Amino acid sequence: MSSSQQPFRLAVIGSGPAGVYAAETLLKNKQVKSGELEVAIDLFDRLPAPFGLIRYGVAPDHPRIKGIITALHRILGRGDIRFLGDVEFGTDLTVDDLRHHYDAVIFATGALKDAELTVPGVELEGSHGAADFVAWYDGNPDYPRSWELDAESVAVIGNGNVALDVARVLSKSADELLRTEIPDNVYAGLQAAKTTDVHVFGRRGPAQTKFSPLEARELAHPRGLQVVMDPRDIEQITEAQWEVINADKRTSQVTQTFVGWLEEQQRREAAGEEPTDREGRPVQRRLHMHFWHRPVEVLGEDGQVTGMRFERTELDAEGNLEGTGEFVDYELGAIYRAVGYHGSELPGIPYDAKRGVISNTAGRVTAAEGDVLPGLYANGWIKRGPVGLIGATKSDAIETIASLLEDIESGALPSAPERDGEAILRLLEDRGVPYTTWDGWMALDEHEKALGAAAVDADGEPRARIKVVEREEMVRVSRDAVNQPSPA
Repeated sequence: MSSSQQPFRLAVIGSGPAGVYAAETLLKNKQVKSGELEVAIDLFDRLPAPFGLIRYGVAPDHPRIKGIITALHRILGRGDIRFLGDVEFGTDLTVDDLRHHYDAVIFATGALKDAELTVPGVELEGSHGAADFVAWYDGNPDYPRSWELDAESVAVIGNGNVALDVARVLSKSADELLRTEIPDNVYAGLQAAKTTDVHVFGRRGPAQTKFSPLEARELAHPRGLQVVMDPRDIEQITEAQWEVINADKRTSQVTQTFVGWLEEQQRREAAGEEPTDREGRPVQRRLHMHFWHRPVEVLGEDGQVTGMRFERTELDAEGNLEGTGEFVDYELGAIYRAVGYHGSELPGIPYDAKRGVISNTAGRVTAAEGDVLPGLYANGWIKRGPVGLIGATKSDAIETIASLLEDIESGALPSAPERDGEAILRLLEDRGVPYTTWDGWMALDEHEKALGAAAVDADGEPRARIKVVEREEMVRVSRDAVNQPSPA
């Protein structure tokens, strides 16, 4: 491979971890670092701000969110990746546009839709996809500003990270979340919530949850919260299953957290003591942990959720889940389905609807018959499905970039006709797209911090940040900072 006067031009669609790490992996390649291969990378996002699912898909009080954003911010802040926000693929730019301006395109659009829960009654009013609720409390500008929280007793279906986040947000007081960056409309909505009981249901047992020990323990942290356990869920674990649990440190720690809560609950009941939160304060809300429950049907009247039916489950001798034939009904006013995410189809890009991913082989986008489409690649959840965390996303990037480099080396990629890096900006301007830039994000970042500094949390301390929700306001702040006129 020889150095060229014209840099290799790459577009990355999506500025979450999958997009940023794909770009960073290419820049860290020895051929790029040595100057043998010169590259120019543009990172696009349909939202005016970067970071994708880290900004708009993780609970604001998540313990690791700040560290991840700090890492992504450091990469994008170097200046060797150009960020262009508020640009939607398929509307503002088509695949033909990208092929005209870039030698290759990596799609890293993640998975934003809820996976389906196929049980009767799931369409009833009050049955919500967790992804929509997460987008609301994270201030995604493309979602409604209000959320009805009139139900006193609600269910969260699932035992993964999203279920954990949703349960924690529903269980906490709004004042506790003032320490985070939640927007004012979210604080007002949570402050007015009538929720007193949050029920979390998992199909398997405590040992099969995906929680980390820290995340499990933090479920009991909210002020005024009592965790309620069903003794049967622990008693059902067999001696053979305990041997497997105790052989794995993480699994043992998580399971013992639930055991500890049950033992404390039973001690108080035996002593006739009133329940309190972990600091001895009066109980205002209860978090009910239910294991060995498989969803069967959402119950309702007059089109509204009134409850849910579950079948109790167990593990057979081979460790497979099976129903016991025992059914249990719970009275509920709302249900949040946190059973996973599903990727969305992109216009003009081959899509596997069953898996919710772009059809690909080792990151190379493939047509229905399996033929590789030169110059098109995928990374992250839209490549492999919504499983795994940051480590898996980095591994994905290594594979995808390896495929890209092989194709560059072999000469398999057609060169883009348009080589001028400013041409894509002129195209967006001609189409009236109010795109934002990294400098604009820096201005919005400072603006959100200033909003926080001018407000106080429940303890009277300045807030670190208040997230801006309105897309128009985000664009105005971002574009004004770099002397770009905002749309009228």
